[in-house]
Amino acid sequence: MKEPAPEQPVDVTDNFLVLSQARFADIFYQEATGTILCVLKEEYVPIKHFKDTFAQITALVEGNPVYTKFIFDKRALRAFHQPSMEWYFIEWKTQMLDHGLYQHRKLLPEAAWFRKSVEIARNQILNNFSDQVKAKLDIRYCESIEEAMAQ
Repeated sequence: MKEPAPEQPVDVTDNFLVLSQARFADIFYQEATGTILCVLKEEYVPIKHFKDTFAQITALVEGNPVYTKFIFDKRALRAFHQPSMEWYFIEWKTQMLDHGLYQHRKLLPEAAWFRKSVEIARNQILNNFSDQVKAKLDIRYCESIEEAMAQ
């Protein structure tokens, strides 16, 4: 009797269209679900490339109010860069909120030190937001793209 073939992992990105594929990040989108997915691919992303990546996402969001969810897969990172996080959190998220992008799902590396760094920085950054902005943002941490899509 022939053994069944092992199940192949499902590539969730198969259900997305490609906006951009570059050295540091791939950007995908699903207009039907209003979701944008950004997958970082390197252990460290220089801030110039980080901002360039988000400029592409901004152009997509500004031109189409259907996008309400952003999934940010940072599992490849091995370096925590505070200035990038501050810019992303304070400037970019606030700008995107004005265009209807309010759901943020984040996938972090498994390293406990990285997760703790994010927690500390996030708490400090959130103190700079008004209660009105905080009330409009829906930020959740997930362990997989599938989980992020479901929330």
